Amino acid sequence: MSRSQSAAAGWPPSRSPRLVVAVTGGIGSGKSTVAAMFRERGAAVVDTDVIAEEFTRPGEPALDRIAARFGPEYIAAGGGLDRSKLRRLVFEDARARADLEAILHPLIETRVRERVLASDAPYVLVLIPLFAETGAYRDLVQRVLVVDCDEALQVQRTMRRSGLAADEVRAIMAAQASRASRLALADDVIRNDDGLKQLAAQVNALDLRYRELVPRN
Repeated sequence: MSRSQSAAAGWPPSRSPRLVVAVTGGIGSGKSTVAAMFRERGAAVVDTDVIAEEFTRPGEPALDRIAARFGPEYIAAGGGLDRSKLRRLVFEDARARADLEAILHPLIETRVRERVLASDAPYVLVLIPLFAETGAYRDLVQRVLVVDCDEALQVQRTMRRSGLAADEVRAIMAAQASRASRLALADDVIRNDDGLKQLAAQVNALDLRYRELVPRN
């Protein structure tokens, strides 16, 4: 959805009913862990990756468009998207990546906005892994939270959860925005280097801060 389309749809309203925070960070930085901690403290969480998965389940119209563009071999035996196979393709082929984004991103953005507006939580976190790369949702969010950690830790965590080799993880990191460019966008930073106790202390402090920043009617 373009900025003009967003305006035509009535977004943003003249006064936002809540605080909306973009959460971003490199692969393996711990965005999902941080978001889960905020959710436990009463925040709403809207995850663009989860929404993308919703649109690529069996029977979803977007899946037919993906199969028509990329071929039926990218549909798994169960009828859903073969994510790992398509991920490899779009990582290596910029045109394929742009075509996939053209199919999914307008759908995802519309649903993100719907869920933000429907939330009655005091504030909403929107997980946007590629916020720095795409520039999307700038009109939706009031603050940017970057989850940051040492790059060696990013590699270790991603290898552990994905089974990818170190060179594969580093290739993904190289294709993403640099750590410095993400941090340059940050209003808030959470460092995720020293375990859950340290992480929880930072989340507690920001939860209090965000509640103070919620617009008062």
